[in-house]
Amino acid sequence: MLKVFLVEDESIVREGLRDNIPWQQYGYKFVGEASDGEMALPLIQKTKPDVLLTDIKMPFMDGLSLSRIVHQEFPEMKIIIISGYDDFEYARQAIAIGVEQYLVKPVTRTSLQKVLAELKAKIESEQEQKGYQEKFQEEAKEYEQFSRTNFFVKIFEGRMPVQDIYEEAAKLSLKLNAPCYNLLMFSLQNKREGADGGYESEDFARKREELLHYFMRYPEYLVFRWNINTYGVLLQSSEEQMKELTARSLDNVERICQSAQDIFDWYAAVGEPVERLSLLSECYGKVNHLLAYRFLVPDRHIITKEIADNYMPRQEGGKIGDIDFAKVDQELMKDFLVKGSHDEIAEFVDSYLMSIQEALKSRLFQNYLVFHIHFVAMAYVEAIGYDRKELLELLGEEQIQEVHRSIEELSLYIQNILEKAMELRDRVSDNQSKKVLKKALDYIEENYAQETLSLNSVAGAVNVSANYFSAIFSQAMQVTFIEYVTQKRMEKAKKLLRQTEKHSGDIALEVGYKDPHYFSFVFKKTQGCTPREYRSGARAQV
Repeated sequence: MLKVFLVEDESIVREGLRDNIPWQQYGYKFVGEASDGEMALPLIQKTKPDVLLTDIKMPFMDGLSLSRIVHQEFPEMKIIIISGYDDFEYARQAIAIGVEQYLVKPVTRTSLQKVLAELKAKIESEQEQKGYQEKFQEEAKEYEQFSRTNFFVKIFEGRMPVQDIYEEAAKLSLKLNAPCYNLLMFSLQNKREGADGGYESEDFARKREELLHYFMRYPEYLVFRWNINTYGVLLQSSEEQMKELTARSLDNVERICQSAQDIFDWYAAVGEPVERLSLLSECYGKVNHLLAYRFLVPDRHIITKEIADNYMPRQEGGKIGDIDFAKVDQELMKDFLVKGSHDEIAEFVDSYLMSIQEALKSRLFQNYLVFHIHFVAMAYVEAIGYDRKELLELLGEEQIQEVHRSIEELSLYIQNILEKAMELRDRVSDNQSKKVLKKALDYIEENYAQETLSLNSVAGAVNVSANYFSAIFSQAMQVTFIEYVTQKRMEKAKKLLRQTEKHSGDIALEVGYKDPHYFSFVFKKTQGCTPREYRSGARAQV
């Protein structure tokens, strides 16, 4: 029921309108009255009516002044002016303010009923459209994240000129106009079995959403998903405030993640502030370098430049006896092969070799290291279902080679081993993803006409987590899940509009929309015309 508030200085008129109009019968609830604008304003702010009826001529604050203030503070509130002055100038001012109706006294019950009925229909229509818009935007959030990721990939890879950055940011409704920027990236890795696909605990999902929602609440942060397990936050502020903003960001990551260390491994790293958008690629390079250290210092969750620098051991002479062989532990390399990404290989290997650079002066140790990494890589590819010969074929080697190279050459050699092992890992992952995707597409094809179809329901049907499914679906299809389903529904709807005489409400039900009005809203939003206009246009072309 809509709320109405009355402002009238003549008590007889005010009481007559209050007591003699069957407000509830017209769909309204009478929530308050006042004798002038000054008295009315705080009551209006408290009750927040949908409709305001106000006289023009009143002491202290007249109806036009009140209407200006109310329209500015509550732009959606409908205002009806009631006045004994049949004057064009008053009407002109009322229209300029945004008043909906101008009624001349004496106001009859019939005329007021007509106006109230018209406003009720208008308000309900606006509320309905607003609800549809909010629902559509909520569904489109997945697309927003997908677009943001692509946008930031181009920036961090240095593939987007500054002018294009601003233009693309405007299309995505992203505000990039700060004097200083920095980049925070954090990785969340589920400790449970099948974390990347088949299982994701409610606790893990809840903590991840809590962390993301913290950053989404504030305009100085822009959040985006980098890959399945890694997220980024672009920090924006003045140069003076950036240090405090960065510290606060890391504190909140630690606060939220610390209490869930039994559920997931988490790591965070932050770059160095830059004053230009064109320098964000350099900022990303530094963050990526630091985040790669999570494999080398797994007990440190927030990785800073100081931690990375202090990781370098103090070794003399390059003697085998001086080496900390924990640094050559096979679990470290295996962990990287399981959890690392291709774009982290160079940073990981370079950082790793720098930590043992003194020992690398020994040819014996170089060969030990190469044999060690080879054996770890071969054991890993066998564990995921490949023969070790397949790795050697990718490396172009029939057997492991002894080496005596510079650190730079050794780094490239080890990078190649890890790269080829990851290629085999990705083949397994791609095959699994393709199976999941095919199963999901089949399920969508059979169920897209069900209104209950959602990303979560499809992920459940193919036995993977929603987070994982969203990532592989967008990457493979280059559209988000909701875009894909909406496209299928719209194509089916257009076919039915062209080829049948079915009512649009029946078509809505047939393609997955219980609410025919929302179906029409989505159709117009995506196709540029209403279902009726589309049907008329299609038939005109025949």
